[in-house]
Amino acid sequence: MEIGVQFYTLRDFCTNLDDFSETLKKVADMGYKNVQISGTCDYKAEWLKKELDKNGLKCVITHIPPKRLQNDLSEVIKDHSVFGCENIGLGYYRFDETNEEENYENFLKVYSGVGTAISESGKYFMYHNHDNEFQKHGDKIILDLLAENFAPEQMGFTLDTFWIQAGGGDPAYWLEKLSGRVPCIHLKDFAYGRKMSVLGEGNINFDRVFEKAEAAGTKYMLVEQDDCNGENPFDCLKRSYNYLKSRGF
Repeated sequence: MEIGVQFYTLRDFCTNLDDFSETLKKVADMGYKNVQISGTCDYKAEWLKKELDKNGLKCVITHIPPKRLQNDLSEVIKDHSVFGCENIGLGYYRFDETNEEENYENFLKVYSGVGTAISESGKYFMYHNHDNEFQKHGDKIILDLLAENFAPEQMGFTLDTFWIQAGGGDPAYWLEKLSGRVPCIHLKDFAYGRKMSVLGEGNINFDRVFEKAEAAGTKYMLVEQDDCNGENPFDCLKRSYNYLKSRGF
C-alpha cells in the first residue's frame, strides 16, 4: 500500500493556482508521492498534469462537485484521463429523509447512472462516507444499503477512519466488510473530545486498520485532517508522514 495526502486538508492554501502550485511542491518535499485533489480552486486538467509531473506526484482520486458529476460527466472523465487518475469521487451526500432531493432514494436514482457511466469508461466511482451513513434507513444503516444497492463495479467506498468511528462503527470491520471495493481510503485519527488528530496521536487502532486494508485490496491510504485544531496543517501532515514511515509505509 502507498500513502498520500488528501488536499482538502490544505484547502486554505489552494485558493488560487499560484498557491496551489506551491502547496503541491511542499507536499512533495515532505516525501509524499500520491495526492487526492479536493477542495482546491478551479484548475484545467492540463495544468494539473503539468504540476503533478513537475513534482513527481500522482493523483489517485478526486472529489468532484455533484453538479459536475450529474451535468458534465463526460468532460470529468476526459479530464481524469488527462492527469492520469482512475478514481472519481463524491465527497458527501446529506441523506436527509425530509428532502426529496437529498434522500436515499434520490441518491440511488442519480448516482446509479453516474457509477455505471464511470465504470463503462474504465474508471471507478468512489463514495466517501461521513458519520451520517451510519443512520438507519428502514431497518438497515445506509452504508450497508449502499453496498447492497450498488454493484461493486458501479461504486467503491473511500472509507474514512475518523468518520466511521464518529458514526459508532469500527474502521477495521468496515474495511473487511467492503473488501475489494476500497482501493483508496482516508486516514485520520480520533482523539478525545471527538477531535481529528495527527495519526498516532489519537485512539484509533491502526494496527488493525492497516491489516484489514491490505487484505481488502487497498492501494492508497490518503492522510486527511479536516480540522487541525489551530496547528499548521503542513506540520500535522508531516507528523502523520513520520508516523506512517515508522510503520513501514
